[in-house]
Amino acid sequence: MKKLREKIWYLVKISAGDGVFTGLDDIYDYAMIALIIVSMIPLAFKGEHRALDVLDQVCAVVFALDYLMRWFTADYARPDRGRLAFLLYPITPMAILDLLSILPSLNIVSSGFRLLKLARLLRTLRVFRAFKFVRYSRNIRMLTNVLKKQRRALGCVCVLAFAYVLISALLVFNVEPETFSDYFEAVYWATVSLTTMGYGDIYPVTAIGRIVTMASSFIGIAIVALPSGIITAGYMSELEAEKSKDKQNDA
Repeated sequence: MKKLREKIWYLVKISAGDGVFTGLDDIYDYAMIALIIVSMIPLAFKGEHRALDVLDQVCAVVFALDYLMRWFTADYARPDRGRLAFLLYPITPMAILDLLSILPSLNIVSSGFRLLKLARLLRTLRVFRAFKFVRYSRNIRMLTNVLKKQRRALGCVCVLAFAYVLISALLVFNVEPETFSDYFEAVYWATVSLTTMGYGDIYPVTAIGRIVTMASSFIGIAIVALPSGIITAGYMSELEAEKSKDKQNDA
């Protein structure tokens, strides 16, 4: 049993190119990525289609097997936790995400929810399968590592953007009280200005209001550019680290 669990772990764990299943874990990851893409196809159609329902059921079964295999080898993922890892696994973020992507496709659960008129919600929950890419895609994992390492810098940018939205909303709300019926509309305008999208549904009409808008647009461009530069620099560093790691493994 121990050898079987070890083989399963080497198969489903994040690809590292070592262990018993050298190369097969990469194939497994690519196959799961392909399956995730295929499983999203039924969401692009309205109504009931027998072929699409069968496709969704097959994908759900494979995802359920993947979930069970990861749970079966949870102590290998967290050896420091021992047997406690089996109890903790179902409440880990990725396990919850996996479960949310599986449950909507189970007939028993779906039937019960239809009685509550929540079938649309269940269909929407299947979109969570797209987030499973985080586990199987190496590039997305690298990007996730960048976000973790740069979380302090990105957090500062988020605080700056939040403060900008609130302050500029207060400013334009007091400059043009006739244009904005409440403060929330001013916050909405400030958010749109920050992203420089400019829907045009709400806009200042006075000269001073337009000056505030122009200033907000320039500031918004600067604020939006900050996280892009931070993420790009972090991604390049992570890419260099991955290349160095691959060279060491090849040697």
